[in-house]
Amino acid sequence: MKELPKIFIIVLNYNGKDCLRNTLSGVFSIDYSNCEVVLVDNASVDGSLEDIRRNFLKVTIIKNSENVGFAAGMNVGIRYALERGAEYVLLLNYDVEVPRNFLLPLVEEMEKETTLGICSPLILSPNGAVWFSGGKINWFRMRTTHLQDKIRQVYLASDYLSGCAMFIRAQVFRQVGLLDEDYFLYYEDADFSFKAKRAGYGLAVCPQSHLVHLEKSQNENKQKIYWLVFSALIFFKKNTPFYLRPWTTAFREVRRMKNWLDIKFKKKATTELVQKAYRDFYHVK
Repeated sequence: MKELPKIFIIVLNYNGKDCLRNTLSGVFSIDYSNCEVVLVDNASVDGSLEDIRRNFLKVTIIKNSENVGFAAGMNVGIRYALERGAEYVLLLNYDVEVPRNFLLPLVEEMEKETTLGICSPLILSPNGAVWFSGGKINWFRMRTTHLQDKIRQVYLASDYLSGCAMFIRAQVFRQVGLLDEDYFLYYEDADFSFKAKRAGYGLAVCPQSHLVHLEKSQNENKQKIYWLVFSALIFFKKNTPFYLRPWTTAFREVRRMKNWLDIKFKKKATTELVQKAYRDFYHVK
């Protein structure tokens, strides 16, 4: 009988005390024997790390000295996994509910379809609605969109997969590198997915596997609008196809002007965050 592939499950935590214990309880109940669990903590101050140390003796903990963001934090765990012979790496948010039979369908799909580089479960909201069943990149409007279809078979046409739960073949990291640390929060998943596709790997959502995303990590982030705009600007600057760059440059300037008008006429409460994102982008670009 073929030995099960070696998997490292990496959970990134930042002040996730309200849900981290529940997430890890689910992870350690997964019906899959050849895996290790790594918790990377981004300098949490809410006692969540201490709580996990007391209650989960089998988890490997790596504590960062500061909050380095999603991509850099995950990369700490990814490097640890690759150095120890990982064949697959599963990246997980700290605010998910994972059923026991979650992992094996992902493994089976990747072992069967060797051209797949990244696979995702079907991601549900707490009310049972579909939160993510694939992603589309709209180059003309400079945005990414979660598809929320109830799919019945493997969905292979996804432009990107969500960093909430990404099951990644180790070979992909060796070929395209780790997550891009220019992204502090958001769009690092789209960037990595795009690089994997460009390198010839397929992306898939496996509906035989699912988890529930509680969205705590997003709801409690007061700077969410800032990071969505700032990271989107970085993503489309880095990845827009050459023939579309004149369009996206012009579109970006129109959006920046619209933000200036919103500030002037005080149309939206979030306009100052958007303005800061544009200002910072032009400062670092």
